[in-house]
Amino acid sequence: MSAANFVRPETECSRRLELRLALAMIVFAIPFHVGCHRAAQALPNALNLYSAGLNNGSIPATYTCDGANTSPALAWSAPPVGTVSLALILTDPDAPQGTFVHWVVYNLPATARSLPAAFSAQPQFADGIRQGRNDFDDMGYGGPCPPVHSEHRYVFDLYALDATLSLASGATRSQVENALTGHVLARGRLIGRYSR
Repeated sequence: MSAANFVRPETECSRRLELRLALAMIVFAIPFHVGCHRAAQALPNALNLYSAGLNNGSIPATYTCDGANTSPALAWSAPPVGTVSLALILTDPDAPQGTFVHWVVYNLPATARSLPAAFSAQPQFADGIRQGRNDFDDMGYGGPCPPVHSEHRYVFDLYALDATLSLASGATRSQVENALTGHVLARGRLIGRYSR
């Protein structure tokens, strides 16, 4: 048998194997692609969170410890289907001693699309809304109050949840974050800045 005749069967076999592999990839790629597409659609959506009270991202003094120290008005887009409640957490990640918590609100109704300015500091409302304790050791909103000559970021995080949180009013940020783990359907973020 010549060398050419010896190599030929291996080449044909390799080609047949490559063809079979290519066909298998086509057959299995179709359901795999569909499955990936469905998985991508199931990922948490983004909520659009905004505030007409912020001036191009700057927080006016009225919403800080230098002013009336009341909360700005907030509004957001419709949460995804299956949303049962919403939670809002406001933090300052630039605080000297680590992230400082300014506001914790949870069990907002799924139908809510906004919070008014100067939101009351009461711990609980008739519609089920509850407020947690901030790092000023107060209930409700505590405005930006950074050290003099420094600019800090203030991060509003809004979560759409598939459950209500079984927490009494006065819960801490960490308690709320632990409770919402595994229940987040969508998230929105707004960042404001303030300097003194």
